[in-house]
Amino acid sequence: MKDTRKRQTTKVRRAPGKVLEVRVMSPRIAWFGFLKFFGGLAKLTCILAVLAAVGWGVWQGIQRAFYDNPDFRLQVIDLNENSAVDIAGLVEAAGIDLNASLFHFDVDAIAEALANLPEVASAHAERHLPGTLVVRVTAREPRAWIACPEAGFPAARETGALLVDGGGVAYRCPPLQVEAASHLPVIHLTADAERPIIPGKKLRHPELQHCFRLLDAACREEPDAVRWIESIEKTKEWALTLRTRGGTSAVFGTGDHDRQIANLRAALDHAARQGYTIDTINLIPKENVPITIREGGVPPRAIPVPEPEPSDIVQDRRTRDLNALLNRD
Repeated sequence: MKDTRKRQTTKVRRAPGKVLEVRVMSPRIAWFGFLKFFGGLAKLTCILAVLAAVGWGVWQGIQRAFYDNPDFRLQVIDLNENSAVDIAGLVEAAGIDLNASLFHFDVDAIAEALANLPEVASAHAERHLPGTLVVRVTAREPRAWIACPEAGFPAARETGALLVDGGGVAYRCPPLQVEAASHLPVIHLTADAERPIIPGKKLRHPELQHCFRLLDAACREEPDAVRWIESIEKTKEWALTLRTRGGTSAVFGTGDHDRQIANLRAALDHAARQGYTIDTINLIPKENVPITIREGGVPPRAIPVPEPEPSDIVQDRRTRDLNALLNRD
């Protein structure tokens, strides 16, 4: 009979044998290792030298093709007409070398240098090959002059005096803006240590906002009002004083400016037609507005008013109500 029993086998694991690694070092072997390392280093040095030579050659080619090429030298500065800076001022502010290649100029740096001028709202520069530098400048539009003698800003309309734009940014008047800004009113501010007046920075002075609101009301009533307003000043916590170029001193409240400006214009028009000059007027009351008349005064020359026809007087609302307003016959 066949023996069907499974044979049992036993696996015997033999312990791994120990391998002894022997490294032989001799001066000859060390020398060959050094030569191998030095050879690799020499190859790497040669590759780097070749790359450096190629880069130098490319750089020299660029220099000759662009930077040293007389065709790309600065030939024209195309500056838009603006009231902030002229070409001489541009060259000085941006440090432009008039003999340099167009590729030497960093147009972003030029634009940044111009934008840092307080009288400049924004600036942009770009190259137009072969030799034109195009610069576009947006000047700040002045809204009024700022006077604060205590802080070193006198009431003057001249180069270097302080202007403020519609956004409240103060800046010194550049020469190109003196004539255009000569008709603007002067806003008087008091010195405020917590909110100092710094050219190139936005004014945080609370008095400025009150004066701006009154100026806005005057321009809504008459767009050309800035030409007959001499100055505006916050004289009391509850009152502003507006002086006209004809010498009239008008007191306003801190609100209800539209009504008060309309009454002032009506009073000035009436005085011009009747031949007397208003010295002071208090516009805060809604009726029986108190006024004083200048002795020997004449109609203000800064507010020319043509003699109206009788039919126009009847149709003029302000003239119709003026006698009741001033409580005059």
